Amino acid sequence: MRDGLMISLEEQDRSSWDAEMIREGTELLDRALRLRRAGVYQVQAAIASMHANAATSDETDWAEIAGLYRKLLEMSPSPIIALNYAVALALSAGLEKGLDEIDRLGGASELESYYLYHAARADILRRLGRHEEALSSYREAMDLTENAVEKAFLRRRIEGMRVN
Repeated sequence: MRDGLMISLEEQDRSSWDAEMIREGTELLDRALRLRRAGVYQVQAAIASMHANAATSDETDWAEIAGLYRKLLEMSPSPIIALNYAVALALSAGLEKGLDEIDRLGGASELESYYLYHAARADILRRLGRHEEALSSYREAMDLTENAVEKAFLRRRIEGMRVN
């Protein structure tokens, strides 16, 4: 958050992140992975490490993150993990492919009532230039969250699309 506003991972100033804590966390993860008994927490830590160790958003290894989410999904199946996998897939293997996976997930699960499902779908649609569909999904996400900070973030996304 900046000034009480939520900002996306993509927009964050990574130079303000605590490099020493990232280094320490990465070392601990490396030690845990050398034990060759990776569980759910180690896979989650590996995903976080991929984000934390990328110097910029553009340098994030989304293919590796998608692979880690696929492994996590095998270990602990859930609609939320499946959604995270679909987003990573979109950012690594192609937006359309990820959107197809997101749509497949939404049609048959409780994700339809989860605001982040609609927000993720909206973001992919926005990136594809499908603005009317994106606006509809952003509005659906806004309707499903009660959190004022999240609503403000979604409202800024909508306003940003109207400007462009």
